[in-house]
This record gives sequence, structure tokens and C-alpha cells, in this order.
Amino acid sequence: MPATDTPATDTPASRRKRLASDPSVLRLIPADFASRHLVLPLRRAGRTLSVAMADPSDAALIDDLEFLTQFEIEAVRAGEHTLRQRIDRSYEAATTRGGGRAEGVAQASPAQASPAQASPVQADSAEAGEEPAVRLINNILVDAVHRGASDIHFEPYESELRVRYRVDGRLREIMRPPFRMAAALTSRLKILADLNIAERRIPQDGRIRLPVADRGIDFRVSTLPTLFGEKVVLRILDRERQAFDLESFGMEARAERALLAAIAQTSGMVLVTGPTGSGKTTTLYSALARLNTPEANIMTAEDPVEYSIEGINQVQVRPKIGLTFATTLRAFLRQDPNILMVGEIRDRETGGIAVKAALTGHLVLSTLHTTDAASTATRLVDMGIEAFNVAVAVKVITAQRLVGRICPDCRVDTSYAPEILNSVGLDTGRRGKGAFYRGAGCDSCGGSGYSGRQGLYEVLPMSPAIRRLVLAGASSEEIERCAVDEGMITLRQDGFTKVRTGIATLEDVLRETPA
Repeated sequence: MPATDTPATDTPASRRKRLASDPSVLRLIPADFASRHLVLPLRRAGRTLSVAMADPSDAALIDDLEFLTQFEIEAVRAGEHTLRQRIDRSYEAATTRGGGRAEGVAQASPAQASPAQASPVQADSAEAGEEPAVRLINNILVDAVHRGASDIHFEPYESELRVRYRVDGRLREIMRPPFRMAAALTSRLKILADLNIAERRIPQDGRIRLPVADRGIDFRVSTLPTLFGEKVVLRILDRERQAFDLESFGMEARAERALLAAIAQTSGMVLVTGPTGSGKTTTLYSALARLNTPEANIMTAEDPVEYSIEGINQVQVRPKIGLTFATTLRAFLRQDPNILMVGEIRDRETGGIAVKAALTGHLVLSTLHTTDAASTATRLVDMGIEAFNVAVAVKVITAQRLVGRICPDCRVDTSYAPEILNSVGLDTGRRGKGAFYRGAGCDSCGGSGYSGRQGLYEVLPMSPAIRRLVLAGASSEEIERCAVDEGMITLRQDGFTKVRTGIATLEDVLRETPA
């Protein structure tokens, strides 16, 4: 079956002409099938039907289309974002012309389609048992990796099953497979993750490793019993896509120098703070990758171990059997370590041992859950660790957040009302063209307006003045004021820099950073 690529001179006008759909052929492919699989019938010539597709090389989908339409399929390549728009507009226009639901044309979109509206191909696949589930799971896993997703959600509801990907920090609905496949899909995932498929009453955790695009990809699997079945979430761990390089993070120069100087020391504590999903683990792994030499004995206690790094001794803590962060740290200190990484300081015992290690000739890296860098020192004191030990042991504290990077292919100018800019302390004189940007949405970014994510960083070195404030029991507000006076750039200030350079949107920065 022939496939037609996008012409070299692909302008918006030529795209509209090329993807113009003859209304008479729309009835050949139901709207729910077209939306779910991103296919749009264009025109018919004899026994050949031209169909726009996101992936013209998908032979299985072409076979399904030929079975469904009884025509030979000529595949025409089109971007996903453009296809979604054209599918919605074409079928909506067909419905309007027909005074309601046209014959053979379903009105549901992927977000609305129900099991009863599944196409004949989907129904046959669902009734075929396990084989369609195996094929669909394989396709979803490969597709999620290719899209750069970090997580995959399989969510059962009363009469439908929803599949969503988290891409660039945002969840996006991808499809709604027939509900009758829910149990088979869950079982397939549990088999791959070596979980008990008969146990549906309690949560289970497992791991899948599959070759995708000539490289091994790890999927961390979590199941959870819900009202209408088991929800399954897969965290995608792609070591090759993840760049563990501190110097590529986009930190402000002074902050980067302070952090690199701290991890270059042979003792002391480096703390990274922020909410779940803010990239703390990536920062720690990047620091370890920089320190990973044959001369260093590096040991980590993690929950869970996300990436396996050759040359580093990594331990998965298991609190249920008594292998906690604290007990693991104690064991580390008897293993002649140079550098220790503790996944998270959660309690006084773990914090006390980590501080003791930092004070006795070890470099210790760890994370806490606090809103900013200044409140981290006071949090350790509140845990019951002596202020003197905190002031001496801690060398630098980094707070961070992640925001979406504006897609460079569809970046457009935008503006804000003066009162909004004044309220957040931005210069209203920058309201002119080119001052602020957003992503309009295009095929490159799947219509989201974002392409990847950007870190925002606040790095607080433990200077003599900061140490004196910690010893005096100063508040986090006093510590922050002193740090800013010494040149620290706050999370929000770093965010505003990314806004002005067209990397991030103002809305994202305001949402993710403390005022």
C-alpha cells in the first residue's frame, strides 16, 4: 500500500488543500475510530481510498482500515495536532450538513467514545481475548516512549477505560479502549511486571524491562484497586533520554558555581529540596555522575532505585523488613564510603545519622520536602537536629521546580495587563512585542505548546552570615532576606528570567514558584 510523505514546500495553505476531505467518503470510517486512531478519509479514486495518518508505516492499522472500508488504502502523512483539528472539523461539518448524525458517522470524540460505539475492528479484537491486549499494550508502551512521556495511566471507570500519558509534566488523554478489554490489559501488564494476576484487592509494585528503539527501557509498575477495577500507572525510566549533566540544567552562573563547589568538597552535606516531581532525583544523579570515579566509593539508599548507574553501590530500602534509610545509612558507615546519597531525609533519626556522616569526613547528598531553600535549615532544626550541627554540616541548599519549555516551533508573542505585571513585580515597560511568549500549539508539540521541561533553581550557599542566623534560631524569612542580600536568586526571580528569554510562560512560573 503506497504512502505519501509531506511535500517539501509544506505551507499552511498547501496543508489545508492536501488534507481537504471529500464529505462523501467520511461515512466509510466512523468518527470514533478516526479520532481514536488519528486517521481521516480524504478522497476516493476507483478502489483506492486516500487516508491521512499520523504514522503511514503502521501496517496493522492500514490492514484494519482496508477490512473496515473494503478499499485499498493510500496513506498520506500528517502531523498529529493538524489531524486532530481536521478530524473534529470534518466530522462536525458532516453532522451539521446531515441535520444530525449522518449514516455511518459517529459523533463521539476519543474523550467521549463509549464501549458500545467501538468499531467492528475493535469489537472483533476485544472478543479475540489476549492477543489484542498484548498488541495494544506493546503499541502503547512504544508510543509513550516515542512521545517522551514520563508516565502512563490506565484508569477504569464504570463503563469505560481511559489511557493517559504525562508529557512535559501534563497529563494528556490518548485513547479510550473498549471497556471489555480492561481486565485483559491489566492482566497483561501484571504478567510483564511479574505480579500476581489473581490478587486484585491490594496494591502491587513491579518492574518491566523492554527493548524499545534498540535500547532497554524500564517501566516501574504500580497497581491500585479502585471502585471499578485496578488502576495501573507505569513510570517510564529511559536512561538514554535522561541527561545527567549539571552544566546543562540552565542554572544561573553564580548558582551553578556554588553548587559545583559544594559537591567538589570531600565532606559536608548538599541538600536538594522541592515537591514531588520537581526533578530532585535527577539533580542528585547528575551530581553523582560527576563524582563517579574509580577512586570514590559511592553508596546510595533510595526508595525506589530509579536508574542503575554502573560504579555506584545502590540499595533499595525496604521499610517492611526493617531496611529503612536510617538502618541502611548505619550500614554504609561500616563500608568505607566516600560519598553517600540518601533518597530523602524523612525523620530525626535519618537526619541525625546523615549530619553525623557529613561531619565525620563524608560527602552526603540528600533531599527534603520544603517549599524553598531558606526553610530547609529551619526544617532540620525542627526535626530535632542541633542547630550547631546543621550550620556546620550543610554546605549548600538547592530548591527547584520544573516548568514546561515553550515549543520553539509555535512560539508566539503574548501580553498581560499592567495590573497583573505590577502585582507580581514585573516591569510594565516590557509589555511591547517580544516581551512575553506562549506556545500556540503545532504538530511538533502535539498541540500542547510545550516541548520538554526547564528547571528553576534557587541555590543558597551556607555563608558565615547564614550560619550565624541558623545558630541564632532565625526564621526562614530572615535567612532568605540575608541570602538575597548576598546575591541569591530566588525561584521566582529565576523563573522571571526564563519568562523574559522566551523559555517559559508567566502563568507556569507563577503557579510553580512561591511568592
